[in-house]
Amino acid sequence: MNIVDPEKGTLDPLPLRTPFDEKNEKAALSQDLTIPTFELPKSKEVVIAPRPTPKPKKKVPKWVLFVLWFNTYRKFFTFTFGLNMIGLTLAASGHFPYAVKYSGAMVVGNLNFAILMRNEVFGRLLYLFVNTCFAKWPPLWFRLGCTSVLQHLGGIHSGCALSGVLWLLLKVINNFRHLDVNHDAVLIMGVVTNLAVMISALSAFPWVRNTHHNVFERHHRFVGWIGLIATWAFVILGDTYDPITRTWNLNGVALIRHQDFWFTMGMTVFIALPWFFVREVEVDIELPSAKVAIIRFKRGMQQGLLGRVSRSSIMEYHAFGIVSEGRDAKYHYMIAGVQGDFTKSLVNDPPKTIWTRELKFAGVSNTSTLYTRGIRICTGTGIGAALSTCLQSPYWYLIWIGSDQEKTFGPTISGLIHKHLGPERLVLWDSKLRGGRPDTMKLLKEAYTTWNAEVVFITSNYIGNTEIMRGCKEAGIPAFGTLWDFVRGFHIRRPQLLTLHIQ
Repeated sequence: MNIVDPEKGTLDPLPLRTPFDEKNEKAALSQDLTIPTFELPKSKEVVIAPRPTPKPKKKVPKWVLFVLWFNTYRKFFTFTFGLNMIGLTLAASGHFPYAVKYSGAMVVGNLNFAILMRNEVFGRLLYLFVNTCFAKWPPLWFRLGCTSVLQHLGGIHSGCALSGVLWLLLKVINNFRHLDVNHDAVLIMGVVTNLAVMISALSAFPWVRNTHHNVFERHHRFVGWIGLIATWAFVILGDTYDPITRTWNLNGVALIRHQDFWFTMGMTVFIALPWFFVREVEVDIELPSAKVAIIRFKRGMQQGLLGRVSRSSIMEYHAFGIVSEGRDAKYHYMIAGVQGDFTKSLVNDPPKTIWTRELKFAGVSNTSTLYTRGIRICTGTGIGAALSTCLQSPYWYLIWIGSDQEKTFGPTISGLIHKHLGPERLVLWDSKLRGGRPDTMKLLKEAYTTWNAEVVFITSNYIGNTEIMRGCKEAGIPAFGTLWDFVRGFHIRRPQLLTLHIQ
């Protein structure tokens, strides 16, 4: 008898069985059945392969962790908030009489500057100035500094916003300390303004903004608008009431001579201006897969821009990177990964029109014109923020890491890539086809050296962004990554300790 060994494919086939029949079964049981026995070699042992030992996690130097943590954003925040707290302390202790006398100007001056830092018009003008005046010719360290400053203006925004809230609290407290000379209307509006501004500011903290986005948007925007109206009332009442004579001075000329009047006017203009660019436009929705929706708009765009879109004119705006072949192109596109309610609705109920702000805001990629050569590395839907830079400039190298990109993102995005990017400046890593993710830093270092690049721009998820940023910092490669908030237990987008752009 042949030895049977299933691992070598020598297992004899089992005999065919006839359908069950009670009479045949009883007859079979009355017969002597010979049951075959199988003999296995005694020397053969079953060996269980050991689990592969996990790759040891590379220890990141502490100086790298600190430098990445204390970035330009936190430097701006520390400077603006620290400077304000010194002034606030001096004012509260009676050593800064100017700030006590003009406390209203200290409040709205800070809030005015905070809102300015998040204004799309101001941002575009600032990017235009830097890109026009400092493209390629200054030293690399200066150009890198320009990009870092533009990317981290949120630090000034957060520092001034939080400082404005605390200055307002001091002003209201001082008003109540002098109840005998202040009018009730001034006191009441001070409390209302304080509550509205505080709610608007607190709703923008990272864990609220990212875990309860709709709560953040409703409170930050609509309560912020209420706060603006209350601020106007508080400023006008405070500037027209004379606590010494306890009379109202309704002379408009006297009112416009106060600093806080013009600061409040500036706030109003900066908040209202972006809304003049809101339009309902026609769109086409392409659904190449269940994971992605491609939104197509008419007209081309310059590279490095992001756009906000919504199904409503004033609610639930979502920002996406813009893909375009150039200003003269017929279309531009937004790539929306299907995750939340808004993006799922694009798949389940594709709209014919959508609301958007025609004036787009600039992202870090918009500063790519400052550099002679660069690398744009992204993962998954990050291609939406990265692709335009490489499409519109032959001096930028694209590394796109994803899973089955051709099928997932469809012919439109794949067609743009193959039309404009040759193999000499393109790496498409399909983790499904190649059996896993690459050694990203090895891939990036090789491209950085062979392409003779000056800078690397990164768009990835939190883990990918962190790993690449740490690797680049340790390797001495200038890099700018996606901005993230990190609150213990959460991985959240955009490092804004506080946002007060009530647009």
